[in-house]
Formats: sequence, C-alpha cells, structure tokens
Amino acid sequence: MTIQTEGLTKYYGKARGIIDVNLSVREGEVFGFLGPNGAGKTTMIRLLMDYIRPTGGRAIVLGMDSHADALKIHARTGILPGDLALYPKLTGEENLRYLASLRGGVDWVYVRELAERLDADLSRKVKAYSSGNRQKIGLIQAFMHKPELLILDEPTNGLDPLIQQEFYALVREATQAGQTVFLSSHNLPEVERVCDRVGIIREGKLVAVEEVAALKAKALRQIEIVFDGPAPLEAFQQIPGVRDVTAANSHLRCTIAGPLDPVVKQAARYTVVNMISQDPNLEDIFLAFYGREGNNHA
Repeated sequence: MTIQTEGLTKYYGKARGIIDVNLSVREGEVFGFLGPNGAGKTTMIRLLMDYIRPTGGRAIVLGMDSHADALKIHARTGILPGDLALYPKLTGEENLRYLASLRGGVDWVYVRELAERLDADLSRKVKAYSSGNRQKIGLIQAFMHKPELLILDEPTNGLDPLIQQEFYALVREATQAGQTVFLSSHNLPEVERVCDRVGIIREGKLVAVEEVAALKAKALRQIEIVFDGPAPLEAFQQIPGVRDVTAANSHLRCTIAGPLDPVVKQAARYTVVNMISQDPNLEDIFLAFYGREGNNHA
C-alpha cells in the first residue's frame, strides 16, 4: 500500500479534525478523497505530510512512518497544498527554480513542457497572477520531479475548463507511469472522471470507500425531459429507481437512483426535444445512502 492509516485522529483542542480514519491507498491508483468543505480533507493531507501531528493513530506513507521518516517521504512525494504559498516578488520561473534546487534539481525541459500544457506564463511575478495562474505553478511544482506519490488538495480550484482537461490528462499519464495519486475534492463529477476508488469523508469520519462504478450506481440525478407533446407521466412512474416524477405540459422531471439506461430507453419511445441532467448533489448522496453513519456528530 502507498498510504495506510490506522485510527488516525486529529482534534484542534475540542474542535474536530478527523476521527479514527482507517484507510488504504493502493500503489498506482488514483484515489479520490471526497467530502464537503470542512469535512476534514485538508487535515488528512496535513497529517500524511507531517505538517501537523495526530491526536491518535498513525499514518504509513510509501512504507514509512509519516513522522519519523517525513523528510524521506517529502523527497518522494509531490504535494499541492490547499493553501499554496509562493514568493510574490519572484516570477513563476524563479519560484520553480528555487523549489527545484531544494529537491536537488529537476529536468527543466519537463518543467517547460508542463508550463506549456497548463498555459502557465512563468515570466510574470507571482503577485500579478490570478488564483488560477498560481494554481498552475502549484501543479507544476508537484509534478516536476515525477514523484512516486502525488497528493493534491482541490487541484482544479481556479482552473478554466480547458486547463482542467489537461490536468486530467496529466493524472492519467502519471498512473500509467506507475505513480499513485491521492486527490481531495468536493466535486463529485471530477472524482468520477479521474479516480479508481473514492473515500467519502463527512464531519471528520470516513463514511465509506467505494469503487467509482459503485458510487455512480448510487448517485441521485435530477433529470428533465422535454417532449414534443404532453409529457407521458405514467410511462416513467413504474421504472425501478425512478422517483418524484412530475409533469407540466411537455416537461417531465424525475429523480433517478442508479443507471440512466431504463429512462433513456423509455424516453426513446417518444419524440424528445431536450434532455437536461443535473450533477448529483454530494449531500443528497450522503443522506440517501450513508445517512445514519454519516450523521454522527463529533
């Protein structure tokens, strides 16, 4: 296992960080750490990197103790923290060259390649960057030494959609090269797109660990279908997994728990003008499938 935690717990005084987290991340996988803001995702990453010390339990990273072997772990890990700090009076390139020197040097040709792919202007001073451009520098410094493990805290924050696609490609290439990626996010579609497995954290507790396919099967989706005539309400009310079916003139709305295929096939019996699907809501998934366990308060 690349990451393994045993009863990992962190309290900030009386305030909850994370509670009794037992987690294993396999070598070469993309593991998504999914939860609402404030759930404990950043606390988990800080503990793995020994930026803070646990109240209880322990973490093993790359086969080493996260505290006793922190320097060795850092050398083999690329980290994008959620609160990335750069030197504002230095350019993007000067920041990266300084960070590269701390690592004993990196392949600068690869750095240039990353900058081009992420459309990062390394010549400007960091204080002139937007939040998205600072995030690009953060991603470059995480990837530039081709680490065995990448730990990325909300990595697509501030990135425009085209750059997000390039980031997803970088993640795929990393795992193809045998690297492991631990990615925290509150964005369910993002996690579904790039991850092999997902750990769901809510209010500091690890609620479930799922294969992405299983998570998709549990996702609740809101669907609106527009027909060229009156919406066939009764035709959709009896489909397994379909609930809250309503119709108004040519518009039909429903909630789907599980696969979309039966709904699509039923809709295909009629003339469809438009179909709109809303992304599943994280909180709805927690309440529907992990409600009792996930609602325990610290």
